[in-house]
Amino acid sequence: MTESAASPPPVSPLLENWRYFARSRGAVLGLTIFLAMVLMALLAPLIAPHEPNLQYRDALLTPPAWTEKGRATFLLGTDAVGRDILSRILHGARYSLGIGLVVVSIALTSGVVIGLAAGYVGGKLDALIMRLMDILLAFPSLLLALVLVAILGPGLFNAMLAIAVVLQPHFARLTRAAVLAEKNREYVVAARVAGAGHLRLMFRTILPNCLGPLIVQATLSFSHAILDAAALGFLGMGAQPPTPEWGAMLAEAREFITSAWWVVTMPGLAILITVISINLIGDGLRDTLDPKLKRS
Repeated sequence: MTESAASPPPVSPLLENWRYFARSRGAVLGLTIFLAMVLMALLAPLIAPHEPNLQYRDALLTPPAWTEKGRATFLLGTDAVGRDILSRILHGARYSLGIGLVVVSIALTSGVVIGLAAGYVGGKLDALIMRLMDILLAFPSLLLALVLVAILGPGLFNAMLAIAVVLQPHFARLTRAAVLAEKNREYVVAARVAGAGHLRLMFRTILPNCLGPLIVQATLSFSHAILDAAALGFLGMGAQPPTPEWGAMLAEAREFITSAWWVVTMPGLAILITVISINLIGDGLRDTLDPKLKRS
């Protein structure tokens, strides 16, 4: 038998990473739950039993269907104005997951550009950018987001913009550290000697080799964005009623914590399950993309 016939076929990097990722049952479980949440968000108009803002005046604060006074038409019960909680949670998934996607996209893009510039150029520019990032990191994240929303005005878009500014320093510092570790390696020096320009070196040569930790940070920041958006909504600074966003639903239900537990519990559980699933995915990606953890 020849040597070429005996050697196993090459495995694609994507398949190899999936095999490492699939070794973690928690990561696979988190991915399954998250994909189910995304599917429910996309199909919310089709699978929701009622309109999210439709009020049933004869069913105010109806408990869940499995309780003594529950109704089969309202599986998770209704709120204080007779809106179906299940329908609002399904439509609210579109807002909460959309918030995470938009916030992470803004924070990742701007943070990567800033971190690349700081790490590649160095010198005074690096010192200036890092001191600005240190100032932003010195404030508690929720407090800084509240200040920014208070300046910009309450609303969903302003809340997303404020959360993106809060999360941006993490991406900038992570990118800078990765660029400092990569920019003097042989392949970068070879590309520079071959005549590659600064932008090509930054975005085509160095950046692709820094994506591993950035992907993990983006995943974890996704859950932070959902939590911060829910907190701002709960404080009345994020999505405004009657938007079926999970944090705004909690804000509307806070006065019924003792009298109608389901009004608070259901959106709270939706936030809890989503954030835990994303964190499990982040842990799995960290173990998959870290070469040291792979070897161990």
